Amino acid sequence: MSRAAVLGLEDGSTWWGEAFGDGSPATGEVVFNTAMTGYQEIASDASYNGQIVVLTYPLIGNYGTFDRAAESRRPWVEALLVRELVSTCREGTIDLDAYLRSYGVPGLAGIDTRALVRRLRARGTLRGAILQVPPHRSQDPDIAREAVAKAQASAPLAAKPLVVEATGLARQTGSGPKVALLDTGVKENQVRCLVRRGATVKIFPATSTARDILSWSPDGIVISNGPGDPAAIPQIAATTRTLLDAAAARGTSRPLPILGICLGHQLVARAIGASTSRLPFGHHGANHPVQDLRTGKVAITSQNHEFQVDESSIPRDSGFRVSSRNLNDGSVEGLVHDRLPIRTFQYHPEGAPGPHDNEPVFDAFMDDVRDAVARK
Repeated sequence: MSRAAVLGLEDGSTWWGEAFGDGSPATGEVVFNTAMTGYQEIASDASYNGQIVVLTYPLIGNYGTFDRAAESRRPWVEALLVRELVSTCREGTIDLDAYLRSYGVPGLAGIDTRALVRRLRARGTLRGAILQVPPHRSQDPDIAREAVAKAQASAPLAAKPLVVEATGLARQTGSGPKVALLDTGVKENQVRCLVRRGATVKIFPATSTARDILSWSPDGIVISNGPGDPAAIPQIAATTRTLLDAAAARGTSRPLPILGICLGHQLVARAIGASTSRLPFGHHGANHPVQDLRTGKVAITSQNHEFQVDESSIPRDSGFRVSSRNLNDGSVEGLVHDRLPIRTFQYHPEGAPGPHDNEPVFDAFMDDVRDAVARK
């Protein structure tokens, strides 16, 4: 039997549909993702912690879910919103409804996702709440008003401990040069990309100190993606500052390569004294064009973030300059240090599910790491 549910937004609008997944209510910021595939990778990306995700592709669920597509230990979305949910899928997989239900994540199908996305583009990211509706109260305006009230009363993203929730346990994998990864909500494919290129990756939880990381004597450091507002985690920005200072102290004679990805990119920027600000409706999808300012080459990238680095705030004496730019809105997509092997990228070079055009980012980083090993 179908279950009715309603989405209420803080602007007072309501959206009725059919519930799937878990039956619990949900609140969070409502954002949209423009990728055509990868709904499981999207759901399990910890950068979505605290958010309700609208999938713009109209047909979702047709190939099921499977273990190797998961990007972390569980789905992190507060809920998924889709136009049409497919109930049958490929043999040997678990359908999306059952997958979300097993982790306590609700969904809402049958809504006009195109109209909802147009509203979000026009008004910016909005807080929302999903409530399931008893059969005898379908389209009940009182329940719709309750959903709106819950959305309006929900906490903003910056008020939640999103990174602390998303970080995992310390672990180590691979064999080769030592890469320390500060886990602020890492996608598993970042770890796989490093291990495939011959790294020993030791993952440090977000609460780790710079001393914890440096005492392992890493040959390189990665600061991962993650959820929320970088300004809300000054302690991790301070850790990043100490790591940058360690790299600067070693200079070019004994280099310590550092790679920042997504939230890691923003943390590096804040660590050098730059500011960050919120985008109107974020970048979420697998089709964002980014230009490398050195070569002029344009790559299609995978993105998932709500915040950007403010270019005008980058200190002139920091040694950092903008290395790449988003061609849709001109926002900063990368930083590079003039002398040291420190690079950051706002987009996700690991893709998952794609595109995979930008995995050479890891090749360049591991080249720097091997060079650092050779200079020991």
